[in-house]
Amino acid sequence: MIEGKSRVASLDATHELAVEDPSELSPVVDDGVGRARKMTLNMGPQHPSTHGVLRVVLELDGETILKARPEIGYLHTGIEKQAEGRKYQQVVPLTDRVDYLSNLNNNLCYALAVERLLKIDIPPKAQWMRVMLCELTRISSHLIWLGTHALDIGAMSVYFYCFREREEIMKIFEMFSGQRMMTSYIRIGGLALEPPRGWQKAVARTIARLATGIDEYHNLLASNPIFVNRTKGVGALPVEDMLELGVTGPMIRAAGFKMDARKDCPHTSYEQFQFDVPTRTANDVYARFEVRMDEMRESVKIVRQALDGMPEGPWQADAPHVVLPEREKMKTQMESLIYHFKIVTEGFRVPAGSVYQVVESPRGELGYYVVSDGTANPHRVFMRTPSFGNLQSLGAMLENVVISDSIAVMGSMDFVLGDVDR
Repeated sequence: MIEGKSRVASLDATHELAVEDPSELSPVVDDGVGRARKMTLNMGPQHPSTHGVLRVVLELDGETILKARPEIGYLHTGIEKQAEGRKYQQVVPLTDRVDYLSNLNNNLCYALAVERLLKIDIPPKAQWMRVMLCELTRISSHLIWLGTHALDIGAMSVYFYCFREREEIMKIFEMFSGQRMMTSYIRIGGLALEPPRGWQKAVARTIARLATGIDEYHNLLASNPIFVNRTKGVGALPVEDMLELGVTGPMIRAAGFKMDARKDCPHTSYEQFQFDVPTRTANDVYARFEVRMDEMRESVKIVRQALDGMPEGPWQADAPHVVLPEREKMKTQMESLIYHFKIVTEGFRVPAGSVYQVVESPRGELGYYVVSDGTANPHRVFMRTPSFGNLQSLGAMLENVVISDSIAVMGSMDFVLGDVDR
């Protein structure tokens, strides 16, 4: 039994909770027969089921959660502030590290914002390549979510299958950029490198494998009574409350609200692709699972369309003052050498103004607000990240939920703490 007002039980026995203000915590209430009925419990900040450095302070009545307060900031990177001290092209590697499971979506959002300020046109091939790579990123991110979420609830086999398939996508990213995760492949003005030889076969082979694998993993979990019982009817929240709290992505679509930036705010030639926006109405953990499974199927369709209809032509914009010249030209043409030297050492100036650009990341609506003061450094780079908005709903979603179900609810949110603590 826990006694006193300033003691807190911890789910992680290796980390003690330092209580900054003991008056904030509810005392343990005795029910008159020697049993504690209400207590405050600390989950995290180091806990395997929080999928990151997150602290959640829970007020319990027995095993029922009365209140839940997520506390962030343990993983603060200061990326937004760092961007102000770097040239525009130097910010791209920082965007990789905001949501490290969907780095290409962040590359894209930032690049689109700066390109709008520069008023440069991106060739069709570069746009289609961006779409294809971002959809592969979506599948990769959802595979990580599916494997870890299933593992949290007790289904271990799916975890290994998902990481096996994700490995093939990582090989494709390495083939394009030389890096598996922090690729920085989508740059201002197009792509970092020319698409490698044989990429079509590698992508087609991986997509064919995923098309059958996704159905297998769905059936494995949908026919698992433990998974179904622990996810159906758990973690519901009214759509009105979700919208007020800023929830987007699969979570809001699992509540029946059909919102997707790829359809609502078309960008990067998404309007040329045929795909559906999956929704459900059950608004529970299981519905979020079904929406993400359907989203992977739709991403497979988009990648196939990109493979079949990839335009020919350049993969970078015709903007020598912004895009680094090809290495061969730099070695033989004085003008290209000068442009290379000036871009690397001085950067490029962006006309004064501000732009807010939105894309759809695997977690929801991702927005970059870029402010230029006319210099080679951004005056301000603000990121509206989906994990931050989704995490705001955690407190309301956990009310009156038993503590064992809190793991399923948090897993269904698919937040990334790097996406929260910029």
